[in-house]
Amino acid sequence: MKLINQNMKIASLLFAALFIFTTGCKTEEKVTLPTVTTYTVTNITTQSATSGGNITDSKGMTVACRGVCWAKTDNPTINDNTTTDGSGTGDYTSTLTNLTPATEYYLRAYATNKAGTAYGNTVTFTTQSDGTSTFAKGADIGWLQQMEATGYKFYNDAGKETDCIQILKDHGINSIRLRTWVNPSNDKASGHCSKDETVAMAVRAKNAGMRVMIDFHYSDSWADPSKQVKPAAWSGHDFTQLQKDIYDYTFEVMTALKNAGVTPEWVQVGNEITPGMLLPDGGSDNAHFPQLVKLINQGYDAVKAVSPTSKVILHIDQGNNNARFRWWFDNAKTYGAKYDIIGLSYYPYWLSDSHPDYTLSIDDLGKNLNDMVSRYGKEVMVVEVGGEDGQDTKLTAAQNTAKIQNTYDMLVAVLGKTRAVPNGKGLGVFYWEPQGARSWSYYSLSAWGNDGKPTRAMDAFLK
Repeated sequence: MKLINQNMKIASLLFAALFIFTTGCKTEEKVTLPTVTTYTVTNITTQSATSGGNITDSKGMTVACRGVCWAKTDNPTINDNTTTDGSGTGDYTSTLTNLTPATEYYLRAYATNKAGTAYGNTVTFTTQSDGTSTFAKGADIGWLQQMEATGYKFYNDAGKETDCIQILKDHGINSIRLRTWVNPSNDKASGHCSKDETVAMAVRAKNAGMRVMIDFHYSDSWADPSKQVKPAAWSGHDFTQLQKDIYDYTFEVMTALKNAGVTPEWVQVGNEITPGMLLPDGGSDNAHFPQLVKLINQGYDAVKAVSPTSKVILHIDQGNNNARFRWWFDNAKTYGAKYDIIGLSYYPYWLSDSHPDYTLSIDDLGKNLNDMVSRYGKEVMVVEVGGEDGQDTKLTAAQNTAKIQNTYDMLVAVLGKTRAVPNGKGLGVFYWEPQGARSWSYYSLSAWGNDGKPTRAMDAFLK
C-alpha cells in the first residue's frame, strides 16, 4: 500500500511537471496597436465636414472602436471632439457636425483595441465663413514666392526667422489675396503669378488656416487704372472669342484650385477695372460699357460653374470718390453686370501728386462704403490699402517713425469705417503687399522694415 501511494505521488509530480512544461513553453500572442491612416477632409461647409480613415492590424486583433477626433490645437485625442464609426479594420467615413464657421481645425483618425488607442497622421482644414461671423483682415502677398526664391528672409517681432504667412497670422491677418496672370514673364517683380504658382500659394494659404481671395487680372502682367492690356495670346481675337477666352481661362484656374482642395471665398473678376478690361474692347466708356459687362458676366459664370459659394467682386480704385463709384456701378447695373461684392482700393498717398494725408479723405471713404450698400444692395470690401513704410534712408529715424505711426493710424481708421457699415455688410480690409519690403521691391508702401520684420503698422490688424 505504501508503495502504491508512493508511485501515485511520483505520477502526480510527473503529470504536474509535464503540464507546467507544456503550458509554460507557450508564448502569449502580443497585442499591438492598429495602424491608422487619416483621410483628407472634404465636403467642408460652415459647420460640417467629412473625413475618415483606414485601419490595418497585422496581428488580427479586434478594433473595438474607430473614428476621428479633432480640436483647434495640434495632435487632437479622443479626449477632444470625436466621432465613433463602428469597429474592425478597413476604410470608413466620418461626418463632423456643429463646427464653428471660418475656423481652423486639426484632425486625426483613431482606432482602439486591447493595446490602447492609435492615431493617424494629422490633417488641417478650415470651415467656410458664414459671411458675417468673421471680419476679413487680409494681405495680398503675390510677391511672396519670388521673395523667398531670391533668398529674402522674414523675421518675426523677436528677430527669429519665421515663415512670412505665420508672421502675418501672428499680426491678426486671417485672409490671403493672390493675383493670377495669363502668361507672365519670369521678371522678379512684374512676372510670375501663373496659374500653377497661384494654385500652389493658395494651397499654402489654406493649409495655414487662411481664407483665400483670387484676383484675376486678365493680363500677362499688372492690370490697373493706367493699363488694362490684353494677354499676348488673346491680342488678335475678336470680341466673341474674347468672351470665350475670359470664360475658359477663369474656368481653368478655378478648376485647378478646386482639384487642389481650395475653395476661394472671394474671386475678383478683373483688377481695378475703372477703365474697363481687355481694352479697347471692354472699355468703360459709353460705347463699350455693354461689352465690358459681357466680359464680366463670362467671368462670373465661370466662377459660379466651378465654385457656386465663391463671392464675385468687382473692383475699382479711389474708394473715397463717391461720384466715381456711382458712375461706374450705375452703368454696371444698367447693363446687367453680375456680381456679389463691391471692392474698393484706398491709397491716400496716391490720390494726388502732393500725397495728401488720409485724414482728408477717410470720412469720404466711410460715406462711400455706406452709399454703395444702400444704393446697390451689395456687400463692400476694401480689397487694397496701403501707406508709407517709414523706411526712407533720406529721412531721420524720427521722421520714419512718424510715417509708420501715420500708416498705423490710417489702417485703424479704415478698419473702423469698414466695420461700421450697417448690418455687417462691410466684409473686410486687405493690405496690398505688406511683406513687399522696399529693400527687395523698391515699393514704398509696404509695412515691412529694412530689418526683415513687420513694422508697427501691422499691429493695426490686431485690433
